[in-house]
Amino acid sequence: MIRDLKPYPAYKDSGVPWLGKVPEHWEVRRLRNVAEMRVSGVDKHTKDDEQPVRLCNYVDVYKNDRIRDRMTFMHATASVDEIERFRLQIGDVLITKDSEAWNDIGVPALVEESANDLICGYHLALLRPFRDRLYGDYLLRALQSTAVSYQFHIEANGVTRYGLSHAAIKSIWLPLPPLPEQSAIVRFLDHMDQRIRRSIHAKQKLIKLLEEQKQAIIHQAVTRGLDPDVPMKDSGMEWLGEVSEKWKLKRFKFLAKVTGSQVDPREAHHRMKILIAPNHIKSGTGEITHLQTAESQGAASGKYEVCNGQIMYSKIRPNLRKAAIAPMDCLCSADMYPITVRETEVKTAFFLQLLLSAPFTKYTVDCSLRVAMPKINRDALGECWMWYPSLEEQDDILRYIEQAMNPAKIAITNNQCEISLLREYRTRLIADVVTGKVDVRHIPLSDESNTETIFGEDIESLDNETCALDEVECAVEIEE
Repeated sequence: MIRDLKPYPAYKDSGVPWLGKVPEHWEVRRLRNVAEMRVSGVDKHTKDDEQPVRLCNYVDVYKNDRIRDRMTFMHATASVDEIERFRLQIGDVLITKDSEAWNDIGVPALVEESANDLICGYHLALLRPFRDRLYGDYLLRALQSTAVSYQFHIEANGVTRYGLSHAAIKSIWLPLPPLPEQSAIVRFLDHMDQRIRRSIHAKQKLIKLLEEQKQAIIHQAVTRGLDPDVPMKDSGMEWLGEVSEKWKLKRFKFLAKVTGSQVDPREAHHRMKILIAPNHIKSGTGEITHLQTAESQGAASGKYEVCNGQIMYSKIRPNLRKAAIAPMDCLCSADMYPITVRETEVKTAFFLQLLLSAPFTKYTVDCSLRVAMPKINRDALGECWMWYPSLEEQDDILRYIEQAMNPAKIAITNNQCEISLLREYRTRLIADVVTGKVDVRHIPLSDESNTETIFGEDIESLDNETCALDEVECAVEIEE
């Protein structure tokens, strides 16, 4: 239970096992009794005999908990009847009803702004509350609570793709306080949510700055070395500029080789191997975020075999700087190059830093823009000039990079942990308030008039503001 918040004076059995007891004056109702449900079949296709519309689709709901007219939507067409039936109204709630993952089912978003041409798209269900029983903003919070979302998860059917039946959506149970209390709950949760998101955003901005600091350390070390007074020479490449005078310059193809042939990941001796794709690698860091087998990913098309210690470099969208050293014998996506480095001249770990560096990325991006899909081909890769010092100096540089970046790495890890705690806190707070475990009806909210409305975490307009978890909790002023 959230610290310092008190329970309601009296409770009763809800009659629903997973919900337990609810405040004595609350109701518990199925969704069909408090809202109308409409499931759209309007897709992205354009037909000459239909009206132009903007479609609010799965991704719009999944990535935003508020739907506003100023967002960018897909353009399509719909019939007059479809427009009339699925046009969004303020107070509607949209939920995802189909997904490749069972835990992405039932994700809600509240419609805060509407327009005549903005309608609900496919893979979504439109919920329109009966305004004399239920407010849309309270429904949003109820659907965000683990007690309600759990029902969607257990009702989701499927193997490779999951979905909710109309009956399953209509049958979910909702804790239902009186309308004035719904408003009080929403007011409290919105206020706290804004503070939590503001804190998360501040930490995300700090992490971004720390990542930039790490990149600056690497850039300095792999272009100039460790001696700030070392004489420099012109590399002869505009994209590279000057490098240390003692360093060598050789083309990629004389230092490393793209290896491997494609194999079928469905074969018995391949399907249980780890399969690494660009989305498993953190951009610009060389860090692999998670490991999954080819079978668990449903891999069907050809993949490259990779040996332990080889570099895997993503040829698609090189500006993302996706490269890493294989931690074991494994497979990699066909969108990646397995690279073997000639270690008599360049250490694999040092070569990886060159691949992640700003000058190399500039070269690959320039090459990739010459083709329809942004990617770097083998020939262009082989012709790239690489720069490097002696093996002894490479070892010194690698040790320096590791030591110099360690404080930033620790700070990043700490901030990521704090962000996780804040998100867990938010989830717990919503669950406790929406199910009536705590009473927030008369909680005064500090600085409410100065709190901007902030929803979504990709916010760029906030000040560099910090707020720790205990500060968020202290934002609730409890009257004695």
